[in-house]
Amino acid sequence: MKAEIITIGDEILLGQIVDTNSAWIAQVLFAEQIHIQQITSITDKEDHILQALADARDRADLIICTGGLGPTKDDVTKFTAAKFFHTELVHDPAVLAHVQQIFARFNRTMPDINLGQADVLANGEVLFNDWGTAPGMWVEDQGKVFVFLPGVPFEMKNLMTHRVIPKLKDFKSTEQVVNRYILTVGIGESHLAESIAGVEDSFPPHVHLAYLPKIGLVRLRISVTGTDIDALNREADQWKEALVKRIGKAVVATEDISFEEVIVRAFSTGGYTLSTAESCTGGNIARLITEIPGSSEMFQGSIVAYANSVKENMLGVQADTLAHHGAVSEQTVIEMAKGVQSKLNSNYAIATSGIAGPGGGTPEKPVGTVWVAVAGRDQVRTKLFQFHQDRLLNIERTTAQALLLLWNLYQEESGF
Repeated sequence: MKAEIITIGDEILLGQIVDTNSAWIAQVLFAEQIHIQQITSITDKEDHILQALADARDRADLIICTGGLGPTKDDVTKFTAAKFFHTELVHDPAVLAHVQQIFARFNRTMPDINLGQADVLANGEVLFNDWGTAPGMWVEDQGKVFVFLPGVPFEMKNLMTHRVIPKLKDFKSTEQVVNRYILTVGIGESHLAESIAGVEDSFPPHVHLAYLPKIGLVRLRISVTGTDIDALNREADQWKEALVKRIGKAVVATEDISFEEVIVRAFSTGGYTLSTAESCTGGNIARLITEIPGSSEMFQGSIVAYANSVKENMLGVQADTLAHHGAVSEQTVIEMAKGVQSKLNSNYAIATSGIAGPGGGTPEKPVGTVWVAVAGRDQVRTKLFQFHQDRLLNIERTTAQALLLLWNLYQEESGF
C-alpha cells in the first residue's frame, strides 16, 4: 500500500513550526508495512489543498492530511475537502455532544465558534477526538482512503494510534520492506562509501542502501523489498553482516539507535560513570546523554562553567592557568575535566571550552577555536578544533567530537 502525507498550514512553510508530524506518521506507517511515497507541505489556501489532494490521489492509495481542522476562519481544510469530494458538510449531533463534553471535562464554557466543529463531511466517517475538539475524518473515495487529522501533535498521534491504525489493518499490501541499520562514527560519508563500494555494487535490484549522515557520524539503512518476510529478514541480515565486516571498527551499533544511546548502554553495562564540564557547549552534551532512558545509571551530572570564576571555584581550575593560557586552552580543559571528574566522582569526564561566536575571537584564537578534553580511568586526551563562524553549528560540532573522543578513549582503555 502506497501512502502520502499532506501537511496543511502557513506556519510550516514560514518556518514558525517544524513538521514533526510527518516523520512520526511515516515511522508508524512503516511499522504497518505501509510505505510513504511523498510528503507535501502546503498553505491553507483552497486551490493549493485541492491540487494537493488531486495529485496525491494519482500517486497513493492512502492520503493522510494534517492541519486546518480548527474552529477559526483560517482553518479551511474540511470545507475544501467537501468541494473536492463533491459533497457537503453536515451537522452531527454526536460530534457536538462530544465537543461539549471535552469543554465540560475541563470546566470551561464552549465558545459559539466551536459549534462549527460538529460540521463533518457527509461522505466520511467521524474519528472521535478524545484529546481535543477537532474530530478527524475518514473518507473512502474512488478506491482511495483519505484521512483528515488535526495538526496538534498529541491529538494527531492519539487519533492515529487509536482510530486510524486499527482501521488500516485490512489495507496492507503484499509487498514488504525490511530495514537494517548500521551506525558508524569517525569516518566521513565519502570514505565510508569507498570502503564498502565492493559490497554495495553487488546488491541485487531489490536491495537499496541509504547514507544518512550527521555531524560526526553516518547511519546506513539497508532496505530489502519483496513478498516473503522471512526470506527478506535473512537476506537483510546477510547484507548487514557483509557491510559490518567491511567497515570494521567504525561500526558502533547495528540497530537504529543514537550514538548517545550506544555510550549510555556501554557505560551502564560496564559499570562506568560519566560527568561533563561544559563551557562553550552550554550543557548540550549533558542534555543529549540525559535524553536517553537509563542514563541515570551512568551519568553523574554536569557543571556548566561559563564564567572563569565558576571554572576556578567549582572545578578547581588554577587562576595562573587562566591568566597565562586563557579559558580556551589545552591546560584549562585538562583541569576542567579532572576537576569535574573528581568533584562528581566519575570514571570519565568531558570538558569543553571554545569561542562559539559570532564574536569574541582574536587573531590568535579566532571564532570557532575549541579545546576538548576527556579524562579517563588512566589518562587524559585532548584535541584542538578550528570550526567556523556559525555559533549553533560550532556547539553541535564540538558536542559530536567530544563524544567521539570519549568513545575512542573508552574503547582503548577497555581493550577493544
